[in-house]
Amino acid sequence: MKTTRHKSSSPDVSGPSGQLARLRARLGEAEETLRAIRTGEVDTVLVAGKQGPQVFTLKGAGHAYRMLIESMNEGALTLTAKGVILYANQCFAKMVKRPLEQVLGSSFHRFLSAADWAALRPLLKRADKSGSKIQVRLNAGDGSHIPAHLSIRPLAKNGSKSATFGIVVTDMTEARRNEEMLRTLTHRVVQAQEAERRLVALELHDNITQHLCAVLARWAALANKLPAREKASRGEVMKLSEMLGQTVEEVQRIARNLRPSVLDELGLVPALRATCTEFVDRTDVSLKLACKPLTARLPANTELALYRILQKALENVEKYARARHVTVHLTKQGDIVQLTIKDDGIGFDPDQPPARRKGKSDFGLLRMRERATYVGGTLIVKSAPRAGTEIVARIPLPPGATAAN
Repeated sequence: MKTTRHKSSSPDVSGPSGQLARLRARLGEAEETLRAIRTGEVDTVLVAGKQGPQVFTLKGAGHAYRMLIESMNEGALTLTAKGVILYANQCFAKMVKRPLEQVLGSSFHRFLSAADWAALRPLLKRADKSGSKIQVRLNAGDGSHIPAHLSIRPLAKNGSKSATFGIVVTDMTEARRNEEMLRTLTHRVVQAQEAERRLVALELHDNITQHLCAVLARWAALANKLPAREKASRGEVMKLSEMLGQTVEEVQRIARNLRPSVLDELGLVPALRATCTEFVDRTDVSLKLACKPLTARLPANTELALYRILQKALENVEKYARARHVTVHLTKQGDIVQLTIKDDGIGFDPDQPPARRKGKSDFGLLRMRERATYVGGTLIVKSAPRAGTEIVARIPLPPGATAAN
């Protein structure tokens, strides 16, 4: 049960020594009252004055709530609209590596960069009941920077004219570390996949294809030895020869898709042209390719990422889009290479959960994003039902890359 403190306003002045003792006693009582207020042990204060006793209610001094907030593993703040910290728990003080007394009453601005503060200020000016979220980097007392997630929600004014905001601060250091580890693992998986693809493509090209070609040559020789009167047999042999020829072409196509030799030998633009030509021949879908000439080769990882993104995008068009026309643009502006693939197919709702899309999977989009991220780029997907789909991959060139417009 919370206690109520009593403060007297009429000290005894019967003598100097007695007055000094009374003042010391009252000072001790005042200090004890302040301590009790800070720890939430009281919720009202009774003060005796000239106009009689007055009761002051301490808003927000609920001990149970304070204990809950102090026990949180996340930082908790109360801010004014101007960013003044009215309250902070110990977790936040430890997060920014400063004593709590240096945090209380200071401006939240001191813990943010100028860019993060500029992004946060508009959120503190509008009292949106649904709350807001933002990613920032906190400046700690030891000079380090902590990635953090802020969840902002306006608090009830309770008669106050100024708005206050409650903020939950989540330290994202461990999450960022896990993301980096996952990204590194993904990169290693991609490298292993490409090495395996190269090996399988080489085996198909140097062994399987050559063996099939040898079988086709021997079969043609046997067909020529058949008597002319064996028309039925010769017809069957010719059909089998055609099937063998188609098998050879299919094996060669698979080998090219696994690791196109034209990409390694001639570069990105010829590889894109070859892939688009094969797509048109296989699907009869109209495709327009526009590639800005590059005066020098792009980095090998960049070329491979862009090629794989186009390959997967065209595969999705063939399987799901029901498109009649596709356009592919490769451009370069400054140190950014951009690949855009756009179709006029049925499209989809990117915000809809993948499980609710009929026959569609996000696996292809995920693979494309991984490819772009692998070389430090981004992938943007724009689509809507019955409005087609546009995929934009933007890849930055590393310092020293010699590709030019």
